[in-house]
Amino acid sequence: LLLLLLLFCLLIFLPKLFLVYALHCTSVRKLLGFVAMQSVVAFAFQGIANDVRGRAKCYRQDWVSGFTSSFRILAPSLYIFFASALPVIAFGEQLQRDTDGELSAVQTLASTALCGLIHSVLGGQPLLILGVAEPTVIMYSFMYRFAKTKHNLGHQLFVAWAGWVCVWTALLLILLAIFGACSIVNRFTRVAGELFGMLIAVLFMQEAIKGAVEEFRIPKGHNPKLEQYQVPWCITNGMFGLVLSFGLLLTALKSRTARSWRYGTGWLRGFIADYGVPLMVVIWTGISYSSSGDTPSGVPRRLFSPTPWAPGAAKNWTVVKDMGAVPYVYMLAAFIPAVMIAGLYFFDHSVASQMAQQKEYNLQNPSAYHYDVLLLGIMVLFCGLLGIPPSNGVLPQSPMHTKSLATLKRQIVRKKLVEIAKKSIENQLTLGELYVNMNDVYQKMENISSLQAPLEWDLKDLKALNCFKDGAVHSVVPEVPVDLSVFDPDKDVDALLPITVKEQRLTNLIQCLLVGLCVGGMPVIKKIPTSVLWGYFAYMAIESLPGNQLWERLLLLLTAPNRRYKVLEDVHASFVETVPFKTIAIFTLFQFVYLMLCFGITWIPIAGVLFPVLFFTLIPIRQYCFPKIFEAQHLWELDAAEYEEASAILCEQASREAELHRLSSRVRSLRDTVDDAEILDEITTRGRGELKVCPEADFYQLSGRVQSLQPAVDDAEILDEITTRGRGELKVHSVHLDARTG
Repeated sequence: LLLLLLLFCLLIFLPKLFLVYALHCTSVRKLLGFVAMQSVVAFAFQGIANDVRGRAKCYRQDWVSGFTSSFRILAPSLYIFFASALPVIAFGEQLQRDTDGELSAVQTLASTALCGLIHSVLGGQPLLILGVAEPTVIMYSFMYRFAKTKHNLGHQLFVAWAGWVCVWTALLLILLAIFGACSIVNRFTRVAGELFGMLIAVLFMQEAIKGAVEEFRIPKGHNPKLEQYQVPWCITNGMFGLVLSFGLLLTALKSRTARSWRYGTGWLRGFIADYGVPLMVVIWTGISYSSSGDTPSGVPRRLFSPTPWAPGAAKNWTVVKDMGAVPYVYMLAAFIPAVMIAGLYFFDHSVASQMAQQKEYNLQNPSAYHYDVLLLGIMVLFCGLLGIPPSNGVLPQSPMHTKSLATLKRQIVRKKLVEIAKKSIENQLTLGELYVNMNDVYQKMENISSLQAPLEWDLKDLKALNCFKDGAVHSVVPEVPVDLSVFDPDKDVDALLPITVKEQRLTNLIQCLLVGLCVGGMPVIKKIPTSVLWGYFAYMAIESLPGNQLWERLLLLLTAPNRRYKVLEDVHASFVETVPFKTIAIFTLFQFVYLMLCFGITWIPIAGVLFPVLFFTLIPIRQYCFPKIFEAQHLWELDAAEYEEASAILCEQASREAELHRLSSRVRSLRDTVDDAEILDEITTRGRGELKVCPEADFYQLSGRVQSLQPAVDDAEILDEITTRGRGELKVHSVHLDARTG
């Protein structure tokens, strides 16, 4: 894989450079001087130099933006800290079992904290989160099994031999960065990003399910004669573990939507939305101690890892003095696993960085793929010399970090814009003047220096806002004074805000410092039940799905044909309206089959870490095969670099009588195939079955829904639209009707 990448760079860039130089040569002798070191060095380090120049312009602003965010910066910091620390602890526990205690959660936490600290200060893309990932655990487990079977290596020199693997890996990564191999990342389109994101979500859910099942079994290497490992207590531990896992999963998902709750004050809902996930971990850990005194101490099972001050825990830190004791043949043999690890790190690190800065996030600062891979190689070298497993860019934590910062930026900007809008209303300004004031404030809050790329995103167009007033649809007119019935700042400002991200380095720095504190706080970490960890894994898998078009298209395929109109009534991807359903189905099924193929390869021992090869094969498939199967416009829509959403479709005809006549005609035409229950459910309440009173906006939406029904629907569907579920009574809409229309 690495040789192919290097060959790709040579084939693409060297001929071009040769021709450019040849045009300036006046003799064959000068042409032969093409191999001068100055030209080679300039070409080799071109990508790294461009990255350094681009990020240096915004380095100061990265820190200023973080420190000017006040206490709000703590919410995304804590959120991503738990998303980073808990999986690293679980992988450390797995590594401890597989290496017979040579490595543990202390080493994985130390690696995550050290590499995260270096990257947050010196890295090119501060939104990228680093950590010890499961592929690293798999490779280290394989290397340990190999080393302990060799009499001149054994478990005594395993960490030293792993250090040589890291040396070779670092060398390969540095060469890839120097010769511009990261340019291939730009050839990964949305198809590859969606597949990789879904694969990571599936792997996290797999770990959650496997962990929940293991709660019913005796852990590897433990004494089966202990009381807590008897059959009744194993079943008890497993059942209680399911309660803790599902409890954390459901409450964590619910807490993320706290801002839309109808209960509690605004600050309480905001606090739960920002800090609810770590709060749920603490609460369910407390619930795990509610068992009676007769319960064995091992029920429920908790995280296990030695403390940093335990005997022999510090021996890895001085492993560099043992690296010379490794036989020369094994120093050279370390190149073989290094090739696999380097290829894996190169792919994971680059794709995680790409997904953390997707186009829909509207990031203003440039990327730094070449420089980040160079820095990754240096960090891998440090980790190998310190005797700890290396860290690299991880998913889904990196895009989760970006999403949390987008939420932070939206809260800060929204608060200021609402204040400006209300002040403009008090001064009796027109809507156009109000919009100009808000847009000026928005531009200033972006705080983009002249050294950075110019801001490309303003507030959304105010004229796009429509409202229902006096029983009719009205468009916003900028030249008239502000009317709260037309534009309410507390409600309508959200519709004007584009997606922007608070680009800074402080959250990454805070979360890696907190991970470092976990090394000393291991006695506290060990109180967390393992079942809570499995619930958190499932939460991370589900939390990474929104915004993934592959997931949304899979849901669309599972939607009944006579229910697909409901997709259009909510905010949806633009391709739903422009691409034929058959094309969407073929494209989605290909991605799903490819996803299952990638997932199946991960089950193959050792060779499973080579799954990135399948993603590299997507490049020729996308460039040469897809254009022959799909139309160019449809392919552009389905594989767009930017996630483009379309607003909900509502019926906005001016004539109410025409709408009612069309509605009644539609119902009469379907009378023979319609069940009363569905229409009645739509216009009456669920509890008491009383008639609803709704604004005309709801009436237009209802009429549009009925019109979109196909004659193939059954009786229940249309009747449920206009009647209640409880008592089956008709709903009443507040439309002023004359006697004839009534």
